[in-house]
Amino acid sequence: MPHPAPPLRIALIGHGFMGAAHSQGWRVAPRFFDLSARPEMTLLVGRHAAGVEAAAARWGWAETATDWRAAVEREDIDVVDIVTPGGSHAEMAIAALEAGKHVLCEKPLANTLEEAAAMAAAAERTGANVFAMVGFTYRRVPAAAFARDLVRSGAIGEVRQVRAAYLQDWLYDAEAPLTWRLQQEHAGSGALGDLGAHAVDLSQFITGQKVAGVSGILNTFVEERPLPDSASERGQVSVDDAALFTARFDGGAIGSFEATRMATGRKNSLRIEVSGSLGAIAFDLENYNSLGFYDATAPSTRQGFTDIMVTEPEHPYMSAWWPTGHALGYEHGFVHQARDFIEAITACRQPEPSFADGYQVQRVLDGIQHSAEHGSAWTATG
Repeated sequence: MPHPAPPLRIALIGHGFMGAAHSQGWRVAPRFFDLSARPEMTLLVGRHAAGVEAAAARWGWAETATDWRAAVEREDIDVVDIVTPGGSHAEMAIAALEAGKHVLCEKPLANTLEEAAAMAAAAERTGANVFAMVGFTYRRVPAAAFARDLVRSGAIGEVRQVRAAYLQDWLYDAEAPLTWRLQQEHAGSGALGDLGAHAVDLSQFITGQKVAGVSGILNTFVEERPLPDSASERGQVSVDDAALFTARFDGGAIGSFEATRMATGRKNSLRIEVSGSLGAIAFDLENYNSLGFYDATAPSTRQGFTDIMVTEPEHPYMSAWWPTGHALGYEHGFVHQARDFIEAITACRQPEPSFADGYQVQRVLDGIQHSAEHGSAWTATG
């Protein structure tokens, strides 16, 4: 009989929206994928005992704590997974790495370039047996991973242009309450860091090129919002509602980007279109299971975007799931993330994207911020 996979004991810090998503990933991955280690959902950490205990019972965590240091200090924890607001990432991640824990940290890596640099340096210092990864989960959507495969195979030829937009509308109502995502001290930036980071990372992942320079504008349309627990008081919004920027890539392509929470009617549309000398691909997160592909080498009478249904067992990740044509959804990216992280660290291989990759994206975000503060001046990010 085969030997059972060894345990990999997980501590998750944070139990909001991303806590639910990451919990789903850890819980489901070993039930559909044959893994080299078996994740054990050992510890869930939150600030308030009642809330974290309820979340642990719902999602299947064995124990709870109200101090994040418990995850770092306990010897029976192998992985620290951080899904807290960005202002706390650096302290937690660096402490966990210095304690010899593997770290998975949500994006963006940090609130500032300096914090991101410190995190990347800490990951570099750990040596060969401790690893860190940043959670750009949309890389794990099968259609996005297949887009990368097509581009890397030469199917669209030389990459010339990238058009990327991440469109949401949850803030179009000026009376929507002030949350931590609208406060710079907690979130670092607004749509730029929350959504723009995904657009930058995924465009780089698909094309294989890095953003080398940017010119951007940022805008805050609603500068004050109601405080959540007050009928009359309002608080200051200190981050951007929308970001627009153009970019040059280090491989010669150019790009245009938009990140906004004010795209009325668009709920969660991350769109990336890559145009090349022989064809193009078009991805939209709201059309999760398909990918647009244009073959410019086909006869003119048969040219046009083809809608590829990315559900075949030969497509990325799909062999572990359902019969052909049976769709996946948002949570499956987190399952794939858990699978890839586990397989990388058990093989003593750097998981991707690394903290160095997260720092590179942070340099792009910082460059856009700098550009917007200086009249959209062209700013190098390489």
